[in-house]
Amino acid sequence: MAGSVKEMLAAANAVVPKITPDEAKRMMAEGGVLVVDVRDAPELAASGKVPGAVHVSRGMLEFRADPESPYHDKAFDKARPVVLYCASGGRSALAGKVLKDFGYDKVFNLGAFKDWVAAGGAVDKPLDAGM
Repeated sequence: MAGSVKEMLAAANAVVPKITPDEAKRMMAEGGVLVVDVRDAPELAASGKVPGAVHVSRGMLEFRADPESPYHDKAFDKARPVVLYCASGGRSALAGKVLKDFGYDKVFNLGAFKDWVAAGGAVDKPLDAGM
């Protein structure tokens, strides 16, 4: 068992491949991929998300991904490739390791949302509640 966050991240990065925004765009264009935003709700509200991404905060991932959980999200299917991202890449790496531990084979870490945006990735902006 890891004794520090640094060790946990090293273990996660060893089993969850990091992909570029261009690779993620290609995978999304091919279809069938589940894109998961593991940031917290305030982060998503402030900056938007990758179009089509499912928002599951890091703290709820295990519950949404486990078919035996009463909170299971049917979008999670072990046969589908999964691309995860967060604000900097750390939470998405850890989330990817959890999915690997749950038996998901095709799991990828897109890393930081800001890198997606910098690479020209489309963004679904949050709705303004005041409008």
